[in-house]
Amino acid sequence: MSRTFPGDCIIARGRFRPQPKETGKRLRINDQIRISPVRLIDEEDNQAGVVELEDAKRRADDAGLDLVEVSPGKPGADGRPPVCKIMDYGKWKYAQQKKEQKAKAHAKKSELKGMRLRPNIDTHDLELKVKKAREFLEDGDKVQFVMLFRGRQMAHKGLALGQMRNICEMLDDVSKIEQDPKMMGRRATMLLAPDKGKKEATDSKREKEAAGEAGKG
Repeated sequence: MSRTFPGDCIIARGRFRPQPKETGKRLRINDQIRISPVRLIDEEDNQAGVVELEDAKRRADDAGLDLVEVSPGKPGADGRPPVCKIMDYGKWKYAQQKKEQKAKAHAKKSELKGMRLRPNIDTHDLELKVKKAREFLEDGDKVQFVMLFRGRQMAHKGLALGQMRNICEMLDDVSKIEQDPKMMGRRATMLLAPDKGKKEATDSKREKEAAGEAGKG
């Protein structure tokens, strides 16, 4: 067993920790590609066979496009050459970013938005509330309407619940009822959830109407 004395240098031996692998797809393009030959796919998505790297670069240059390594090769005597494709790399990268943004938008968690109403709310204020609720629903959020009653307003709760049902009809093209209007003590509540199918149908109808109006002009 070894002993240590004052002044001795002690070297700590720690466990080797490999660096985390980088995520995300990074492709080699043009002069970043080193291995030759390559299996080439031309700009029309046709298989062009196995060609020398310089020949593949020349063909991409003649087409005014990029040579992109879409699949790395396997090293060794019995390995396979990398697969390269002639394409517009900038356009491809932009399309990938749009796909990622769209996927993130679909993955957005639904939030619960609250809308407070008064039993004697006037028409203008009601229209503003409904407009805001529509924006929430189209953004994928649920909307809970809460109507508070004070004193003698309880005598008119039937009319107030009818007003909530009218709100349902006004938002019927983008929503579905998750909780019907109901009284809970001195307040009435109603919960609407976004309806993607209805929204898509409404958007399609509006586009057709707009196209029809443009055709008349």
